[in-house]
Amino acid sequence: GEITLRGRVLPVGGIKEKILAAKRAGIKEIILSEDNRKDIEQIDKRYLTGLRFSYVKEMIEVVQHALLKEKVANALKVA
Repeated sequence: GEITLRGRVLPVGGIKEKILAAKRAGIKEIILSEDNRKDIEQIDKRYLTGLRFSYVKEMIEVVQHALLKEKVANALKVA
């Protein structure tokens, strides 16, 4: 999503197309603005198979999801 100067994650458009492109590229985990959840609910379930979605409101949540210890060898510790 779009990020404000204060770190809020805002919704973006064209979610269906972006999800399909990500799936074709082999991406399995997607981080989206909480406000885009309604867009995902409108997409046919067959296109969502094999994808995992995390919904966030703030940039700090993006960092926490993207840099989890399980995913990155030298993960950052975020307070």
